Amino acid sequence: MNRSGETVFERIHRGRRPDRGRPSDGCAPTAQNSGFEVPRPPAWMRWLPLAYVVFVMLLETVTPTKWAVSFLLIALPVVAAYTLGPVGVGLVTVFAVVLLGVVAGTPCCTGHNLHQLWENHHVAAYIATGLVGVLGMALAAHRRRQERDLVRANSVAEALMRTLLRPVPHQVGNVLAAGLYRAGEVGTMVGGDLYDILATAAGERAIIGDVRGKGLKAVRTVADTLGSFREAAYDQGDLLSVAARLERRLAREAQEIRDDELFVTAALVEYDAPAGLVTIVNHGHIEPVLISGGEVTALTGPPALPLGLATLVDEDPVAYTHPFGPGDVLLLCTDGLIEARDHNGAFYPLLDRLRHGFADRPAPGPGDVVDFLNTDLPLHTRVFHDDVAILAIAPHTAESDDHPR
Repeated sequence: MNRSGETVFERIHRGRRPDRGRPSDGCAPTAQNSGFEVPRPPAWMRWLPLAYVVFVMLLETVTPTKWAVSFLLIALPVVAAYTLGPVGVGLVTVFAVVLLGVVAGTPCCTGHNLHQLWENHHVAAYIATGLVGVLGMALAAHRRRQERDLVRANSVAEALMRTLLRPVPHQVGNVLAAGLYRAGEVGTMVGGDLYDILATAAGERAIIGDVRGKGLKAVRTVADTLGSFREAAYDQGDLLSVAARLERRLAREAQEIRDDELFVTAALVEYDAPAGLVTIVNHGHIEPVLISGGEVTALTGPPALPLGLATLVDEDPVAYTHPFGPGDVLLLCTDGLIEARDHNGAFYPLLDRLRHGFADRPAPGPGDVVDFLNTDLPLHTRVFHDDVAILAIAPHTAESDDHPR
């Protein structure tokens, strides 16, 4: 969500931070020592004090002399406090008092006389303006402190995001990869969705998941799930063993936080490059989508309950495989993508949109697919109520190096 209220997506690349400081009116932001940026106020707000002075002076010239329109200048320091610092508000306060005096003792245009400069009601206006100026300086100082606190909070939030959801490298072992993430809760960078991809001795292993709930309440479960995956992925054993370890970790966390309904829908993927196969274990998650030879197919397999709910059934999850070769792209996503609604309430037609974008065209790369969704999804809906996570992978070949995407 940008500062003008529009929803934006950020594709996460290695070595590049998401653009946090791009103001909605194109103005350069103010840099802070932490490396984060506080956006400058909109242009209309910066020009508001001057516009207010012009308005009051024009009104003064067209109203009868007995109307003390210039007393509206008493509010000028508060108007300036929205954009200026304490020193700037102090200077504006001095300017307002001087201007009040000029208007009070100027016979030209206003019809006032010089002796009116020190009349009781004018003196009261000077004092009132000074008091309002002091309050405006305090307000500006408080606003500056809040901005600094916000910068620190954003730095912590981004550090958390980049620790949990690490930037997806362009190449991971024998696959090319690209990722995209958007938190559904305004003001946060991390929500209830998760993904990661690792190169292991068993092959490239990836996970994408969706924690029950969203926002900050789900961050703990996201951290635990990703931490467990990053350890289990390197252990000896197949993909089902990795899933079993995640299941045990979710069960322990449910006991710790006393939540009997804690679960995570997740799809685990393992790529075997020599065999040209991808193995999938799906725990109640959206089916991975394969883009191959201009065709778009959802890779359905044996269903399994989400992680954390294994005790409800006696059956074990089943892994299934599918050919995965050069020119193919495997897309993993969360339900925030397919459940995004347009103004008529219709869900985002993922398979149809992918067919429209890549059918009968040269084989795309992971970056092409992510970029397409990054552009196409906001055209479908302008309001997002859930987290969106997307991870796309493709086999790495010599042709991939010759034709980087």
